[in-house]
Amino acid sequence: MKIYLNGKFVEKKNATISVFDHGYLYGDGAFEGIRAYNHVVFKLQEHIDRLYETLHTLMLKVPLTKQGMIKAIVATLKKNKLKDAYIRVVVSRGEGDLGLDPLKCQGNANIVIIADKITLYPKELYDKGMEIITVPTLRNNPEALNPQLKSLNYLNNILAKIEANNSGYREAIMLDHLGYVAECTGDNIFIVKDKVLSTPSQGRLKGITRDVVMSLALKAKYKTQEKMITRHEVYNADECFLTGTAAELIPVVKVDGRLIADGKPGPITKKMLKAFKNVTSKNGVKY
Repeated sequence: MKIYLNGKFVEKKNATISVFDHGYLYGDGAFEGIRAYNHVVFKLQEHIDRLYETLHTLMLKVPLTKQGMIKAIVATLKKNKLKDAYIRVVVSRGEGDLGLDPLKCQGNANIVIIADKITLYPKELYDKGMEIITVPTLRNNPEALNPQLKSLNYLNNILAKIEANNSGYREAIMLDHLGYVAECTGDNIFIVKDKVLSTPSQGRLKGITRDVVMSLALKAKYKTQEKMITRHEVYNADECFLTGTAAELIPVVKVDGRLIADGKPGPITKKMLKAFKNVTSKNGVKY
């Protein structure tokens, strides 16, 4: 495996940065998870736009333009001779001192690009659906740490993931500070009721796969909406599914012990999953 590190390709064992990097010391940086399907990097421009929006808010200057970052990602895929891949792009503040002040990080930001494989959930869960729970850890208040920032500080999600793991579940719903459904630890969430697809309007990352599914639903003549969603609405939905770059689209059949409808993946979920798979190698940057 060849890792892109600040403009050069190095072996995995040599892909190192300073322990004084503020990404390591404080989680000061941003990342993106991206997928490539059959030599097409899916929605690459959208991922890069989201990455640079996070960097802009963090006031973290990166020594690559958006187009330069795209070229670096494509070069990494070619270097590793990957037809299908999961790409992780990490941008950290760079080396500083042991204090918090980002102004002390005088060097350039560190850029790391890894291209590898990923399997988030086993195939059987895509066929039969998964069970999830709601955990006590709330999603960050947007006025404290905005969930729109895909930063290297993922402790909020990790603490929720630990609670899910401790309860024997692979994924969990996180509520916002008002008690409404926000998102899951690593995925966006949809419910279907009377053929209307609803997804939370607040307290969640602006998911790229989420946006693709909403677009596909509109093309299939289904109504979609972003709204405040309660757990009661989730429990009584006709269907439920999660979306994410790594997860793609996965059905949910039970939440907090309550069956969703008949406890099987619903027809609209199946239709959206099929439609999503049909567009993954058609929308992106070819290499």
